[in-house]
Amino acid sequence: MRQVLMYQDEEGTWVVECPSLPGCISQGQTKQEALGNVQEAIRAYVAALEEDHLPVPEEHFEAMLVAV
Repeated sequence: MRQVLMYQDEEGTWVVECPSLPGCISQGQTKQEALGNVQEAIRAYVAALEEDHLPVPEEHFEAMLVAV
């Protein structure tokens, strides 16, 4: 299980990042599409690490809201 951040870019595309897996980013035209795409990206990222006998980073991300 991984935490992700989701936001819309300037063009309206949904972007999803997985902070605990550096560089693991995906996108989609809808929230649902973006989430499905990032799930695929996470699976592929972890599979590539395992195939190369590299450690899979632990989930360590914590989200907070900051009032400004």
